[in-house]
Formats: sequence, structure tokens, C-alpha cells
Amino acid sequence: MGRWTQYDEDSYRLPEGMKRVGYDSDTGRYYYRGSDGSLWEGPQGAQYGELRPAQGAPACVAADDHTQDEDEEAEIGVPSSRADGYRPLAVDMDGTVQARHTSRTDSAYRVLLPFFLIIAAVLLLVFRLVHASTPGDPPEPIQCPGTNEAYTVVRGDTCWGLSQARGCTVQDILDINQGLKCEALQPGEDICLPPVHAA
Repeated sequence: MGRWTQYDEDSYRLPEGMKRVGYDSDTGRYYYRGSDGSLWEGPQGAQYGELRPAQGAPACVAADDHTQDEDEEAEIGVPSSRADGYRPLAVDMDGTVQARHTSRTDSAYRVLLPFFLIIAAVLLLVFRLVHASTPGDPPEPIQCPGTNEAYTVVRGDTCWGLSQARGCTVQDILDINQGLKCEALQPGEDICLPPVHAA
């Protein structure tokens, strides 16, 4: 705690024997009880300030008999006051106190959930981009039977053009490469060609 926190405590700010007993959120006023049992109210919207005798205070702080208040609150299952002197003020028309259960941890996780989902989506995207951009293993070179040579098709190659360059027939190329379709040659495809025949 800081050096000046004692200046924010009731024991320092309130007159001797005065105790804070409640807060009315509708009017924005704090209520205090004197040592003689009198009820006082603070200025609207201020925690401390000039105190005046209370007029029209909520029913749960206006009762003069403190033991009567404790009995009434004990009937409805609400503690009479907290350690700091506050007593619950939110009551229904029939006098039952509205219990408010708010879990700060749940609300904090609900606020953070979209943030964590965005982080997870970004990490998955980065992983996918890095994984996709890494080069895979190069394809194994084609194994050609006998004295035939491996050849990688380039753009513009045709079976007839390759047969003319090698000094063989198109049928020779088709015999070496079972299932090869000359009309479907693709650049980068590996095929086997017979060795070059001298003309």
C-alpha cells in the first residue's frame, strides 16, 4: 500500500463514532450512522463530503433498531453486514435481497477468448505457409533400361521432334516408355530416349 492510503479510510475521513452503513445506487448517496444511532447521508455522487441528517433513506439502512435489522436479514439468509460495515441495499418489493453472482474469472476468459482464437488462427496460417514453402525432396531420377538415357521434357518438345533429334522412330520412344502418350507430354516430365544414332 502507498504512504497516503490511510487518508482514504473511513476512520480518517469520518467524524469520531460515525460509521458508513450503506450506499443507494438510485440516488448515488452513501449513508452513515452516528454513535447515537442517528442516520446521516452524504452528498450525491461523492464518497465523502458534508453530512446531513438522512431523509427518505432506503428501508434496510433507515431502521433504528440494529438488532431488528439483523433478525430480518437473518430470515432471508443474508448476512447483516460485511467486515467493512456495508449492508446489502438491493431488495425486491417483497423484501427479498437480490443475490448477484458474478464470476470475474469467467468474464475475463470470455473477453480473452477471441484474442486467443485470433492468435491460434495466425499461428496455423504461418505454419501452413512455412510448411508449404519448404522444398520437398527432389524426385528420384528415372531409371532407364539398357543404354537408354533419361531426358526431361521441355516446352515445345514432341515425340516426333525428339525421334528426329535422336535418329529413331516414334515407335522406338513408345516402346521404351510404356504408357506414354505423345499428345500429353508435359514440361518437366522425365522420359527415356534411345541413344543418339550418328547419321
